[in-house]
Amino acid sequence: MNEIFSDFFKDKVILVTGGTGSIGSEIVRKLLKYSVRQVRVFSRGEYKQFMLKKEFNNEPEGRVNFLIGDIRDRERVFLAAEGVDMIFNAAAMKHVHLCEFNPFEAVKTNVIGTQNLVDAARLHNIIKYVHISTDKAAMPINVMGATKLLAEKIAISAEQYKGGNRKTVFSAVRFGNVFASRGSVVPLFVEQIENGGPVTITHNDMTRFMMSIPQAAELVLKAALYSNGGELFILKMPVIKISDMAHAMIDILAHKHGYDSKDIKIEIIGKREGEKTYELLMTDEEAENIYENDEMFCITKSPQNGFTPSKLSRYRSDESKVMDYDEVVNFLKKQF
Repeated sequence: MNEIFSDFFKDKVILVTGGTGSIGSEIVRKLLKYSVRQVRVFSRGEYKQFMLKKEFNNEPEGRVNFLIGDIRDRERVFLAAEGVDMIFNAAAMKHVHLCEFNPFEAVKTNVIGTQNLVDAARLHNIIKYVHISTDKAAMPINVMGATKLLAEKIAISAEQYKGGNRKTVFSAVRFGNVFASRGSVVPLFVEQIENGGPVTITHNDMTRFMMSIPQAAELVLKAALYSNGGELFILKMPVIKISDMAHAMIDILAHKHGYDSKDIKIEIIGKREGEKTYELLMTDEEAENIYENDEMFCITKSPQNGFTPSKLSRYRSDESKVMDYDEVVNFLKKQF
């Protein structure tokens, strides 16, 4: 696969929005392993850009270009996308409860920002545009999910109206929780354990799809490779029970901070606004046009090479095999 990626990304100029975030920055790291001509890191966080720039100090001059800006700013987006071959859009407001109480801000970033990027991709005749989405977009019950679903629709439907000689291939990728990303609960659990507890969970039976940041970034790049236009890729992920993860993190981390794991308690505080007890990555209706390979599902009416018809009727965390406690511990030990 590395050789295929090297050929696919060779001499390409690639714009990564949200490029200083957990997933965006990992996409940047992976792209730099291949023969890209330039990666443009686009985000509004000045300090995060400063820190990431230090990490890439040894890269040749001009190979990594840091652009401060917001995808809400249409003029800035169009300027940043000029001369670009591919766009990976990882920029988003992704905290459920913050979006719930700031809906207009979520719309500005997740919806209007996506529209700005799609329009820039069409205008500049960019080769590939990959939109990075979330399980919350499947049958949304909260503001974040609703705005991300609309963003998916904007990205995928762009395939139908690009018109003329426009060559841009539009697709989207949907996945669940990415372990220790800035939108996940893991940093909170770590902080609570460092302070001796309690570790707070919202519901004892809550389940989530979970994968590592490098796994997520790798599969996003594969989706770019596979896409022919209009696909929604849904990444296959293991399922973890959040209460098991909390217990396992206590067992693994407590002694590092001078505590006995038995002394750190777990407190159930109740679900927050807009929060589900399970994750849904694919609805019954979406499953009517579903194909799969070993690593992902693909919702499309035009099957991709290497994908075969899937018998899955929907994809929910409470209906999928849940990792047992030992599997959770082994998974976590690889992350810490």
